[in-house]
Amino acid sequence: MKRIVTIQDISCVGKCSLTVALPIISAMGIETAVIPTAVLSTHTAFSEFTFCDLTPEIRPITQHWSREKFHFDAIYTGYLGSFQQLELVSEFIDEFKRAENLIFVDPVMGDFGRLYSGFTPEFAKAMARLCGKADIIAPNLTEAAFMLGEDYLGSGYSREDIELTLRALCRLGAKTSVLTGISFSPDELGVMGYDSERDAFFSYFNRRINADYHGTGDVFASACVGALMNDLSVEESLKIAADYTALSIQETIDAPDGRWYGVQFESVIPQLLEMMSRAKCGQNATRCTN
Repeated sequence: MKRIVTIQDISCVGKCSLTVALPIISAMGIETAVIPTAVLSTHTAFSEFTFCDLTPEIRPITQHWSREKFHFDAIYTGYLGSFQQLELVSEFIDEFKRAENLIFVDPVMGDFGRLYSGFTPEFAKAMARLCGKADIIAPNLTEAAFMLGEDYLGSGYSREDIELTLRALCRLGAKTSVLTGISFSPDELGVMGYDSERDAFFSYFNRRINADYHGTGDVFASACVGALMNDLSVEESLKIAADYTALSIQETIDAPDGRWYGVQFESVIPQLLEMMSRAKCGQNATRCTN
């Protein structure tokens, strides 16, 4: 069984970060180790919440795991809340990076043209340096703009604009860059990526759903990492992640007990596994029979 480690905060109530990553990736058949960077009573969309910073624990965990000679098939980072956490995670990657494992960085910092509270343009530059150590990065347009020191594209962009941004993101050091929340028409929303080693662009779009829920980016990134660890291509993994995220949003809209603080990704995990199974059969058609 493959093993990954994901490094991000955990909210005791609220569907984001580790409370999303751990169940999704585990359900996809991957052992999921965690380094919680903080514990919150709820996620930050609630009016009040408690916060316990676990930054002092990151280096001792790293050192202990190094002594135990643990191996990880992937390192997946999400929300990181300080310059010190960026530095410690960079050290962790240096310690556990191998030629054969995957580094996936979701540089969670902002949306809709603004950085989240507490983040600065200087922090975005530091995050860009962490992204330089990744194999795959998956920012949205806001995060990409701040990491590159460029103007936010907003909604009036062309395919050429997105291609230029993707190339610039790979120049930070990542092999593959992915932009989430991309749309070239009012009725669609999806992702576009660039593989710098193949000099190839790719994209995938769903029907736009007019709803906004906290944590959908974490659902997307977690499903993508899980699919990649099941030996699916980047393109196929992004397609599965996009479809699963859209399905989770629609499930929440349709559910009589749908909650505003996160999507009901749990109830559609069977569909996620079915999508993954079909994709794996497509790659191994001779071994899959009806």
